[in-house]
Amino acid sequence: MQRRKLPYLAYNWLSALGGALALVTLLTFLGLWLLSLGGEGDSNPYFGIFLYMVLPPFLLLGVFLVPVGMWRKWRRWKREGEQPREGFPLIDLNRPTHRNAALVFLLASTVFIAVSAVGSYEAFHYSESVEFCGTTCHTVMEPEYTTYQSSPHARVSCAECHVGPGADWYVKSKLSGMYQIYAAAFDKYPRPIPTPIHSLRPAQATCEQCHWPEKAFGAQQAQYRHTMYDEENTEWPISLLIKTGGGDPKTGQEEGIHWHMNIGVRVEYVARDPQRQDIPWVKVTDLRTGRVSVYQSESEPLSEEELAAATPRVMDCMDCHNRPSHIFRSPDWAIDHQLLVGRIAREIPYIKRQAVRAMSQEYENRDEALRQIANDLTEYYRAEHREFYAANRVAVDDAIVAVQEAYASNIFPEMQTDWADYPDNIGHFESVGCMRCHNGEHVDEEGIVLTRDCNACHIILSQGTGERFQMAGAEPGLRFDHPEDIDDLWEEMACHECHEGTQP
Repeated sequence: MQRRKLPYLAYNWLSALGGALALVTLLTFLGLWLLSLGGEGDSNPYFGIFLYMVLPPFLLLGVFLVPVGMWRKWRRWKREGEQPREGFPLIDLNRPTHRNAALVFLLASTVFIAVSAVGSYEAFHYSESVEFCGTTCHTVMEPEYTTYQSSPHARVSCAECHVGPGADWYVKSKLSGMYQIYAAAFDKYPRPIPTPIHSLRPAQATCEQCHWPEKAFGAQQAQYRHTMYDEENTEWPISLLIKTGGGDPKTGQEEGIHWHMNIGVRVEYVARDPQRQDIPWVKVTDLRTGRVSVYQSESEPLSEEELAAATPRVMDCMDCHNRPSHIFRSPDWAIDHQLLVGRIAREIPYIKRQAVRAMSQEYENRDEALRQIANDLTEYYRAEHREFYAANRVAVDDAIVAVQEAYASNIFPEMQTDWADYPDNIGHFESVGCMRCHNGEHVDEEGIVLTRDCNACHIILSQGTGERFQMAGAEPGLRFDHPEDIDDLWEEMACHECHEGTQP
C-alpha cells in the first residue's frame, strides 16, 4: 500500500479542486506579473483589471476550498462513525503526513501572503490610475478621458484631483465607485454626466496642493487669435494684459481676479440652477474689518422663501476654474486652433465657416459624424470652388481630417455631450462666466454695483489686423474694437449672447 504524504482528510475532491484552482491561478498571476514588468499590457486597461482584481479572488477561493473540503470529510467521518474520537483532529508533527501537511500549509501561506501583498498594492495603485478611471467604462468616461489628455493637467492623475491625499476621501471615493460600477453595468447613468460634482473634495485639499494662492499676484499677458468667417478666413488677434492680481493683504496685492481667493475676503453666493450659471445673490465679507455686503440681482432677485431655503456656497477655485482638465471646446474655438497650428490651410476659401457649420450639426454617433463631415466639405468645395478644389485637393483633404479630429476630441454624440453642456466659467466669451456676478445688475443696499467694467480684469494691449491693427500707447489700454461693425451693441450685450460656440 502506498504511503500517503498528506493527512487522509486532504484526499477529497473539494480540497483537490481548491488546490488545483489555487495553483493554476498562482502560476497565471506570476506569468502575467512578469509580463507586466516588461511593459506588456500597458496599452490594454483590462490587463491590469484581470491581473490585480480578477485573479486574486480566485486564488483566495482555491486556498479556502482546501480546508473546507477537509472539514466536510471530517464531518462525514463523525456522522458515519468512522472517526470515534470527539473534538477536532490532533496535529502530531512526529507523523510524516502531519509534517508534510504543515510544511505545505506554511509554504502556501507564505506564497499567498506575498502574492496578496503585491496584488493588493498593485490593485490599489491600478484603481487610482488614469487608465482605470478613463478607459474601463469606455462609453461613459470617453468624453472626460479624451478631453483630459489634451488639457493643462494631462500629467496629473485623476485621483490627485478627484480623491486627493488621506484615507477618508479614499474610502468615500471607493464607496461612490461601487454605485458608478452598478450604474455603468446596468445602463443607469445620465447622458451627459451632470456637473458640477457636488461631492467633489474642496479645492483647498486638492488644487492648493500644487497651486499657492497666497503667492499668486501680478498680471499675465495672453493673446487670443480668432478667425473671422469671411472668404479669406481673416485672423483677428487680440492681446490682453490679464490682471490676475491676488488676495493676500500681506503682499498688498488685494486686486484683480484672484481677489476672490478667500484670503482677504470671503465670497459666498446662491445659484438658482444646478450648474451654478444663474447667480442672483452674492455676499462679500471683509475678513479684517468684518464688513458684510450683500448684492442682489435687480432684475431677478431671490424671493424671501428662496433665500431662506438656500445654502450659500463659499466661492473657491472651482467656481471659475470649473473645467481645469475636461475642457470641451466649441467648433468655433476648435477650428481657430486648427488654423493657428497649421492643420488647416488658411488659404482655403470659407474654410472656417464651412468647418464650423459641419461640426455643429447633430449626428446620431461618431461614425456618422465623421462620414458626414467629410461628405459635406468635399461636396461644398467640388460644387462652389471647383477650380480651387481641383488644384488644392490635398489641402482640402487635410483640412477635412483636421475637422474630423476636432469633432472627435470635443463632441460625443453617444453621451450627448458637447461644449454647450459643460460651459467654461473662465472669461465670458462663449459662456456667461464672469458675468454671472459681474453683469452690472447686482446691487447692494447702499446702491454699489458689482462692476461690469472690462478694465477691472484686463486691458487690451493690441488688437486687429491689417489697416485696423491697433497697439496701446501711453494710454492704459485700448477701447475694444469689434471685428464686425455692430456700433456699440457690444457694450449693451454680453459676448456670450451672440457667441455660442458656432457661427454668430
